[in-house]
Amino acid sequence: MKKILIILMVCWVNPVGASPATIVIYGDSISAAYGIGLDMGWVAYLQKKLQSEGYNYEVKNESISGETTAGGVARIDEVLATLKPTVLILELGANDGLRGLSPIIMKQNLSIIINRAKKSGAKVLLISMRIPPNYGPRYTELFYQTYPTIAETLKIPFVPFILNDIALNKKLMQGDGLHPNTQAQPLIADKIWSYLQPLLVTAQ
Repeated sequence: MKKILIILMVCWVNPVGASPATIVIYGDSISAAYGIGLDMGWVAYLQKKLQSEGYNYEVKNESISGETTAGGVARIDEVLATLKPTVLILELGANDGLRGLSPIIMKQNLSIIINRAKKSGAKVLLISMRIPPNYGPRYTELFYQTYPTIAETLKIPFVPFILNDIALNKKLMQGDGLHPNTQAQPLIADKIWSYLQPLLVTAQ
Protein backbone atom coordinates (compact mmCIF):
# COMPACT_ATOMS: atom_id res chain seq x y z
CA MET A 1 0.00 0.00 0.00
CA LYS A 2 2.83 2.41 0.88
CA LYS A 3 4.52 1.71 -2.47
CA ILE A 4 1.29 2.51 -4.31
CA LEU A 5 0.92 5.80 -2.44
CA ILE A 6 4.51 6.80 -3.23
CA ILE A 7 4.00 6.07 -6.94
CA LEU A 8 0.78 8.10 -6.97
CA MET A 9 2.50 11.04 -5.26
CA VAL A 10 5.38 11.03 -7.77
CA CYS A 11 2.96 10.94 -10.69
CA TRP A 12 0.96 13.83 -9.19
CA VAL A 13 4.05 16.03 -8.72
CA ASN A 14 5.49 15.37 -12.18
CA PRO A 15 2.93 13.58 -14.35
CA VAL A 16 4.26 11.50 -17.22
CA GLY A 17 3.89 13.48 -20.45
CA ALA A 18 2.94 16.68 -18.61
CA SER A 19 3.28 19.89 -20.60
CA PRO A 20 6.44 21.79 -19.70
CA ALA A 21 6.24 24.90 -17.58
CA THR A 22 7.46 28.09 -19.23
CA ILE A 23 10.44 30.29 -18.41
CA VAL A 24 10.39 33.63 -20.22
CA ILE A 25 13.61 35.54 -20.81
CA TYR A 26 12.73 39.22 -20.98
CA GLY A 27 15.78 41.21 -21.90
CA ASP A 28 17.78 43.22 -24.41
CA SER A 29 20.67 42.43 -26.76
CA ILE A 30 22.60 40.53 -24.08
CA SER A 31 19.82 37.95 -23.96
CA ALA A 32 18.91 38.27 -27.65
CA ALA A 33 22.40 36.96 -28.54
CA TYR A 34 23.33 40.07 -30.48
CA GLY A 35 26.01 39.40 -33.07
CA ILE A 36 26.19 35.64 -32.56
CA GLY A 37 22.76 34.11 -33.21
CA LEU A 38 20.13 32.77 -30.83
CA ASP A 39 21.32 29.17 -31.05
CA MET A 40 24.69 30.23 -29.60
CA GLY A 41 23.40 32.55 -26.87
CA TRP A 42 23.24 31.93 -23.14
CA VAL A 43 19.51 31.31 -23.34
CA ALA A 44 20.12 28.29 -25.59
CA TYR A 45 22.66 26.96 -23.10
CA LEU A 46 20.14 27.43 -20.31
CA GLN A 47 17.57 25.31 -22.15
CA LYS A 48 20.14 22.54 -22.57
CA LYS A 49 21.01 22.78 -18.88
CA LEU A 50 17.37 22.41 -17.88
CA GLN A 51 17.01 19.32 -20.04
CA SER A 52 20.23 17.73 -18.81
CA GLU A 53 19.19 18.29 -15.18
CA GLY A 54 15.77 16.75 -15.78
CA TYR A 55 13.62 19.87 -15.42
CA ASN A 56 10.45 19.96 -17.48
CA TYR A 57 10.64 23.60 -18.56
CA GLU A 58 10.50 25.29 -21.95
CA VAL A 59 12.40 28.55 -22.40
CA LYS A 60 10.81 31.33 -24.43
CA ASN A 61 13.13 34.18 -25.39
CA GLU A 62 11.21 37.46 -25.61
CA SER A 63 14.33 39.64 -25.66
CA ILE A 64 14.78 42.49 -28.14
CA SER A 65 18.07 44.19 -28.96
CA GLY A 66 17.97 47.84 -27.95
CA GLU A 67 15.02 47.35 -25.59
CA THR A 68 14.60 49.84 -22.75
CA THR A 69 12.64 49.38 -19.55
CA ALA A 70 9.88 51.57 -21.03
CA GLY A 71 9.66 49.20 -23.98
CA GLY A 72 9.52 46.33 -21.54
CA VAL A 73 6.56 47.87 -19.75
CA ALA A 74 4.74 48.32 -23.06
CA ARG A 75 5.06 44.63 -23.95
CA ILE A 76 4.79 42.83 -20.62
CA ASP A 77 1.01 42.39 -20.39
CA GLU A 78 0.79 40.66 -23.77
CA VAL A 79 3.79 38.44 -23.00
CA LEU A 80 2.35 37.34 -19.66
CA ALA A 81 -1.11 36.72 -21.10
CA THR A 82 0.19 34.77 -24.09
CA LEU A 83 2.99 32.69 -22.56
CA LYS A 84 1.84 32.40 -18.93
CA PRO A 85 5.35 31.94 -17.54
CA THR A 86 6.13 30.16 -14.30
CA VAL A 87 9.38 32.11 -14.10
CA LEU A 88 10.33 35.45 -15.67
CA ILE A 89 14.04 36.24 -16.00
CA LEU A 90 14.24 40.03 -16.31
CA GLU A 91 17.36 41.48 -17.93
CA LEU A 92 16.65 45.11 -18.81
CA GLY A 93 18.08 48.51 -17.98
CA ALA A 94 21.40 48.61 -19.79
CA ASN A 95 19.99 50.63 -22.69
CA ASP A 96 18.44 53.10 -20.26
CA GLY A 97 21.88 53.62 -18.76
CA LEU A 98 23.69 53.86 -22.08
CA ARG A 99 21.24 56.60 -23.12
CA GLY A 100 21.55 58.46 -19.83
CA LEU A 101 17.89 57.99 -18.95
CA SER A 102 16.70 58.59 -15.41
CA PRO A 103 17.53 55.74 -12.98
CA ILE A 104 14.40 56.75 -11.07
CA ILE A 105 12.24 56.11 -14.13
CA MET A 106 14.17 52.90 -14.80
CA LYS A 107 13.41 51.74 -11.27
CA GLN A 108 9.73 52.54 -11.70
CA ASN A 109 9.56 50.65 -15.00
CA LEU A 110 11.35 47.57 -13.67
CA SER A 111 9.08 47.58 -10.63
CA ILE A 112 5.99 47.70 -12.86
CA ILE A 113 7.22 44.71 -14.88
CA ILE A 114 8.06 42.73 -11.75
CA ASN A 115 4.77 43.47 -10.00
CA ARG A 116 2.72 42.55 -13.06
CA ALA A 117 4.66 39.31 -13.45
CA LYS A 118 4.19 38.44 -9.77
CA LYS A 119 0.48 39.25 -10.00
CA SER A 120 0.21 36.79 -12.90
CA GLY A 121 1.69 34.08 -10.69
CA ALA A 122 5.23 34.11 -12.08
CA LYS A 123 8.37 34.10 -10.00
CA VAL A 124 10.89 36.76 -11.07
CA LEU A 125 14.67 36.64 -11.26
CA LEU A 126 16.22 40.08 -11.79
CA ILE A 127 19.53 40.31 -13.64
CA SER A 128 21.62 43.38 -12.87
CA MET A 129 23.82 45.20 -15.33
CA ARG A 130 26.57 47.79 -15.25
CA ILE A 131 27.39 50.56 -17.71
CA PRO A 132 30.57 52.43 -18.71
CA PRO A 133 31.21 55.57 -16.61
CA ASN A 134 30.33 57.92 -19.50
CA TYR A 135 27.89 59.94 -17.38
CA GLY A 136 30.12 60.19 -14.33
CA PRO A 137 30.61 58.06 -11.21
CA ARG A 138 27.47 59.27 -9.43
CA TYR A 139 25.15 58.30 -12.27
CA THR A 140 26.98 55.01 -12.81
CA GLU A 141 26.68 53.95 -9.18
CA LEU A 142 23.07 55.14 -8.90
CA PHE A 143 22.28 53.04 -11.96
CA TYR A 144 23.83 49.88 -10.54
CA GLN A 145 22.32 50.27 -7.07
CA THR A 146 18.87 50.33 -8.63
CA TYR A 147 18.94 46.54 -8.97
CA PRO A 148 19.65 45.45 -5.38
CA THR A 149 17.27 48.15 -4.15
CA ILE A 150 14.43 46.77 -6.26
CA ALA A 151 15.25 43.20 -5.28
CA GLU A 152 15.14 44.05 -1.58
CA THR A 153 11.98 46.13 -1.83
CA LEU A 154 10.02 43.62 -3.91
CA LYS A 155 11.57 40.58 -2.24
CA ILE A 156 12.89 38.86 -5.35
CA PRO A 157 16.30 37.30 -6.07
CA PHE A 158 18.74 39.15 -8.29
CA VAL A 159 21.89 38.13 -10.11
CA PRO A 160 24.88 40.47 -9.62
CA PHE A 161 26.45 41.87 -12.79
CA ILE A 162 26.41 38.89 -15.17
CA LEU A 163 29.38 40.17 -17.18
CA ASN A 164 31.65 40.40 -14.17
CA ASP A 165 34.99 38.80 -15.14
CA ILE A 166 33.78 38.90 -18.75
CA ALA A 167 33.35 42.56 -19.73
CA LEU A 168 37.02 43.45 -19.27
CA ASN A 169 38.32 40.28 -20.92
CA LYS A 170 38.79 40.99 -24.63
CA LYS A 171 38.84 37.26 -25.37
CA LEU A 172 35.24 37.03 -24.16
CA MET A 173 33.83 40.17 -25.78
CA GLN A 174 32.86 41.13 -29.30
CA GLY A 175 34.70 43.91 -31.10
CA ASP A 176 32.27 46.58 -29.89
CA GLY A 177 33.35 46.00 -26.30
CA LEU A 178 29.71 45.87 -25.17
CA HIS A 179 28.45 42.42 -26.11
CA PRO A 180 29.85 39.05 -25.01
CA ASN A 181 31.01 36.63 -27.70
CA THR A 182 30.22 32.94 -28.13
CA GLN A 183 32.87 31.86 -25.63
CA ALA A 184 31.23 33.91 -22.89
CA GLN A 185 27.71 32.52 -23.33
CA PRO A 186 28.07 29.26 -21.33
CA LEU A 187 29.74 31.24 -18.54
CA ILE A 188 26.73 33.57 -18.38
CA ALA A 189 24.31 30.63 -18.40
CA ASP A 190 26.18 28.93 -15.55
CA LYS A 191 26.08 32.08 -13.43
CA ILE A 192 22.36 32.57 -13.96
CA TRP A 193 21.68 28.89 -13.32
CA SER A 194 22.92 29.05 -9.74
CA TYR A 195 20.30 31.72 -8.98
CA LEU A 196 17.54 30.22 -11.11
CA GLN A 197 17.64 26.66 -9.80
CA PRO A 198 16.11 27.43 -6.37
CA LEU A 199 13.12 28.98 -8.14
CA LEU A 200 12.65 25.86 -10.22
CA VAL A 201 12.60 23.63 -7.16
CA THR A 202 9.75 25.62 -5.66
CA ALA A 203 7.99 26.40 -8.94
CA GLN A 204 7.89 22.95 -10.50
